[in-house]
Amino acid sequence: MPRFGYGEPHRRAAPEGARTLTLPGGDRAGAPGGPAPSRREFALWPDLGRLPYFDADAEETALPPVVARLRAAVAASDGVLIATPEYAHGTSGVLKNALEWLVGGGELDGKPVALASASPAVSGGDRARAWPAQTLAVMMGARVIPRQLRLPGATRRIEHGRVVDGPGLAALGALLDDLAAAAAVARAENEALT
Repeated sequence: MPRFGYGEPHRRAAPEGARTLTLPGGDRAGAPGGPAPSRREFALWPDLGRLPYFDADAEETALPPVVARLRAAVAASDGVLIATPEYAHGTSGVLKNALEWLVGGGELDGKPVALASASPAVSGGDRARAWPAQTLAVMMGARVIPRQLRLPGATRRIEHGRVVDGPGLAALGALLDDLAAAAAVARAENEALT
């Protein structure tokens, strides 16, 4: 299975100052960074696999420090890109766990979120995006970008954690443009409220 969106933290220059947090949907160690064209600033969150299993009691009494850091990173971002492979016909456990920790914090309320998935199958990871899309919009109040990226045949289209084929890169660029536009709207709305 190709690694899509895994790796060490990295930053790219952002002429407009947009800050996008990328949450990889898996936790394979040692793979290169996820898809991040150089026209925006991206911060890759590498610690999803280090989050403890969700515990509602701990959330109310003693939030684990790694969860607090994740929530702070989400809160500080202008938008979130979730890039995930499909595992066992669905969302990976590590991504589901991370989103469960974020449900109660409110950091995604009103925040633009883009979803991308990859799979060697012809579905392109459709099932990996289904649960997060619903949960993000309904339970978290996130502004899920209508355009979503699906990469079928991912073993041919992703190398060393990066999308390498022309149509895939174009689709990723369009998704990121939509995310940047939604983030600009959300920023303007927030500024108007203050």
